[in-house]
Amino acid sequence: MIDLKDIEKARYRLKGHIETTVLASSFQLSEVTGVSVGLKLEHHQKTGSFKFRGATNAIMALSADERSRGVVAASTGNHGRALAFAARRAGARAVICMSRLVPQNKILEIRRLGADVRIVGNSQDDAQEEVDRLVGENGLVMVPPFDHPDIVAGQGTIGIEIVEAMPDVAAVLVPLSGGGLAAGVAAAVKGLRPATRMIGVTMDRGAAMKVSLDCARPVKVEEFSSLADSLGGGIGLENTITFPMCHALLDDVVLVTEQEIAAGIRHAYEHEREIVEGAGAVGIAAVLARKVTSKGPLAIVLSGRNIDMGLHKNVLNGWNSVQGEANS
Repeated sequence: MIDLKDIEKARYRLKGHIETTVLASSFQLSEVTGVSVGLKLEHHQKTGSFKFRGATNAIMALSADERSRGVVAASTGNHGRALAFAARRAGARAVICMSRLVPQNKILEIRRLGADVRIVGNSQDDAQEEVDRLVGENGLVMVPPFDHPDIVAGQGTIGIEIVEAMPDVAAVLVPLSGGGLAAGVAAAVKGLRPATRMIGVTMDRGAAMKVSLDCARPVKVEEFSSLADSLGGGIGLENTITFPMCHALLDDVVLVTEQEIAAGIRHAYEHEREIVEGAGAVGIAAVLARKVTSKGPLAIVLSGRNIDMGLHKNVLNGWNSVQGEANS
């Protein structure tokens, strides 16, 4: 298990390489909850998501020989973008494998950053099979999107920043997918404030970590298109880090619908003046849907902003799902 000491080491390593993002007060959400609400603006991070922390920490931890061989990863988009940027800065080759469910805007940005993009199958599990092949045949170094100690430690630096900005934080809402973000933030926050409640938030269909936690073991689930596309994908049947950490450290997992995610995106833009993607809006969505309560100050991690702007416009105009179902 990654602990606070590991995260503090990552913070030292990342100093000067990442942004320390703001925890901004939300007047509107504070009125909804009756407690002080802070929005952790991690979508302002370099490459537009929290993933840059873990990817940079992992790249910096590689040996010179490993960097010379190049890195490879499966991604739903944001990890690939972050790894491509971090690898280019380190002078290393990056190969990013993604499924056909990844939005085109994310694929194009990863290519723009110089990575070799492979589109494989209809799920992250399919993309991971291509990663495994490239590791075995070409000697590339795998930097997975979540189940890796340096990735988890890098994401955990967000938790330290939250507690520093809100020392009396009573609950933290964090998007939940493969668990790298949730596990890292939970380890940091619980390490500093053990009584703080950690709540993972994810979409209500194809939520692999939620199903796995319910089954008490990693399981494979069917993937679906979602406004929260970054939360798609499996957690890996051989998961050794993020599943046990989420099992031990998360106090609750909340599911939100596509309509609720759309409402979160609209609220972020109309009331907070922030552009966030669906995965970045799930915490707001849970609060607006009254699915979360807190007895004290509440922090919500806005994890990413890399939404297709045409889709964003449609959501603002009342469209509430990627299938184009009009909001009545």
